[in-house]
Amino acid sequence: MRPSPKPASTARETASSRRAPVSGQRLVILVATRKGAWLFHGDAPRKTWVADGPHFLGHTISHVQCDPRDGRTLLAAAKTGHLGPTIFRSTNLGRSWKEAQQPPAFANTNDTLPGRSVDHSFWLTPGHASETGSWYAGTSPQGLFHSQDGGGTWQPLASVNDDPQFRKWMGTVQDGTPDGPKLHSVIVDPRDPAHLYFAMSGGGVHESHDAGGSWSTLIQGMEVVEGFDAADVSFHDPHCVRLCPAHPDRLYQQNHCGIYRMDRSGDPSADRWQRIGRKMPKRVGDIGFPMVVHPRDPDTAWVFPMDGTTVWPRTSPQGRPAAYITRNAGRSWQRLDQGLPESQAWWTVKRQAMTADAQATPALYLGTTSGELWIGHDEGARWSNIARHLPEIYAVEVAALR
Repeated sequence: MRPSPKPASTARETASSRRAPVSGQRLVILVATRKGAWLFHGDAPRKTWVADGPHFLGHTISHVQCDPRDGRTLLAAAKTGHLGPTIFRSTNLGRSWKEAQQPPAFANTNDTLPGRSVDHSFWLTPGHASETGSWYAGTSPQGLFHSQDGGGTWQPLASVNDDPQFRKWMGTVQDGTPDGPKLHSVIVDPRDPAHLYFAMSGGGVHESHDAGGSWSTLIQGMEVVEGFDAADVSFHDPHCVRLCPAHPDRLYQQNHCGIYRMDRSGDPSADRWQRIGRKMPKRVGDIGFPMVVHPRDPDTAWVFPMDGTTVWPRTSPQGRPAAYITRNAGRSWQRLDQGLPESQAWWTVKRQAMTADAQATPALYLGTTSGELWIGHDEGARWSNIARHLPEIYAVEVAALR
């Protein structure tokens, strides 16, 4: 293994991603795993981390998010043996938790649509900064839910969950990913709380301009597996979609069939996804799950490729894990592997398990399918290990404490 890096210089990000960061802010890493959740509290230099956990030991935790509107409220998407799928809320950074009174559950449908039950909540997104208490949840099988009371009660969005066209695009359980089909990548435009995005695996990328009352598809330019019809939304499999905070008209996407960028023109009919992953090294390819964007530079983004050849091993290519960064919106890519294992590391990173903080010089954070937590200092230039021997990591988020 290469020498471990020294920590990067520190700084603090203010509420707006467009303002200059301020030094000295403490961070917490939120780690969701197959057997519980952990919080890692860090000092300002991001050098020392103290573990807090496990929380919900033995329960499957798909996602843990911190509410950026107060910097202390946490939501955790859980699947428990005796409670089934539910959501827990903490208002004190995990010292205590309370279960949602009404977790996400599909409404009764009419006779023309088969009934469904939520297997687990998969994705959590805080609402707009102006809408205190607003949260969105994506589930498996594909469903979209909204809470207006901080995660205590959840209402299904019938415009997605009970729409016959969406149900056709969702397919069946057998059409999804190995651990179930999912609605994910729920995004709220920071300029407009009514402007929403989400993605489905499978079932494409979708957008609403009326807070979820109606939706339009965004699949132009996206490719599908050879032999399938790209005009059929159900065959599109976006893995992760991100919006650039400093330039909300730019989206990046890691897809089952490559890495993409879209620059919104104001005319949805003219907007197309551009496959920017073709500039990745051919021996590595542009298949993976996570997609991370820079908090202030819309030209900078990161991916973590996996082996997507033949039978889709879903491991690091050649057993040599690495992140890749573009600083020019996908025209070129640079390998970032200093400090990561040089060989025989057959893990990978799931779609929610890689993120970046918003410090002056951002650090990257990733969790592996083998239970390791890593930090990439200086925008991923130098990696060091924070924790080992955790359960399989499903999601990693980082939050600034107030």
